[in-house]
Amino acid sequence: MSTTREQPIFSTRAHVFQIDPATKRNWIPASKHALTVSYFYDATRNVYRIISVGGTKAIINSTITPNMTFTKTSQKFGQWADSRANTVYGLGFASEQHLSQFAEKFQEVKEAARLAREKSQDKTELTNPALNITSHQVLPSPIISSNGPGEDKLFRSQSADVEITTEKERLKKMLSEGSVSEVQWEAEFFSLQDNNNKLVAALHEANANVDQWKKQLAAYQEETESLRQRVAELESQGAHDSSSENNKEELNQTLEELELLIKAKDEEIQMLKSQKCSRWEAEGEREETLQKLQELEARNAELERRLHLAEQTLAETLAEREKIQNEVTKVAEIMDVKIFELSEIRQGLAKLVESN
Repeated sequence: MSTTREQPIFSTRAHVFQIDPATKRNWIPASKHALTVSYFYDATRNVYRIISVGGTKAIINSTITPNMTFTKTSQKFGQWADSRANTVYGLGFASEQHLSQFAEKFQEVKEAARLAREKSQDKTELTNPALNITSHQVLPSPIISSNGPGEDKLFRSQSADVEITTEKERLKKMLSEGSVSEVQWEAEFFSLQDNNNKLVAALHEANANVDQWKKQLAAYQEETESLRQRVAELESQGAHDSSSENNKEELNQTLEELELLIKAKDEEIQMLKSQKCSRWEAEGEREETLQKLQELEARNAELERRLHLAEQTLAETLAEREKIQNEVTKVAEIMDVKIFELSEIRQGLAKLVESN
């Protein structure tokens, strides 16, 4: 038995539209987001199809024929008519290059479908006995009489034709059910791909949050360094005798700026302004500032702990993503086996139809 099966030969992403059956002018979007649109080749039936699945529904299932034409209506939009589906499909691409690639592949597949049809017609002419009769040969016409063996032969021939027709209809129904099952597998596969894309987006968002936390940590570190410089200034000012009024106002202003940076209470600033700027008072203020600095360092340590937790969460997210990717790979392998089995069943049914 042959191992060939229907397989994708080209895929891209585009927004899918269908023509409004009522007006035949307006476009109706088939989905809210861009979908994967693929060319498939069925080696058993020698048929090319365009398939796009949204969720569990086949949005596009168009068999390409030599009479079809793909038309570019703008730089990023193209359309083609499917007489079998009695509709017109439209695709909106992200760029002109994607549109050109899809149009070129459509032309290639259309030419391949034309060659396949001509080859099939030539094969039919060679295998049909009625076409091999020369102009000098005359086919004997069946003798049909009202009574006798001729009528009995005609009745048996009609019964056999009815049985063959019934068997063909049954086989066609089984083939169509196999195609529906295959589309359902394809829909499940594309659904898993969408879930994977959502996980990737969540991972990117987590990375952006980590970057933001790092920037905040850097800002806090800069603020801590600024506070240390302020403390050094206070220590240098405390080493001198600041008995004059100007030195007191300058020290009060420096303390006010320090309290604004560490977001202290306004009441403490007012208390510092009302105090006398003596040497011992400056020493007490320096100790208080050092305490504030220690609190700020504790806050920085807390931020580092949060950053570590964020990095740990990111690692867990990456592990979960890898696990999901492994599951997707397993599902894809199961899909390949199921599709291969369906292809073998369909090929066997096709051979049975040909033998009948």
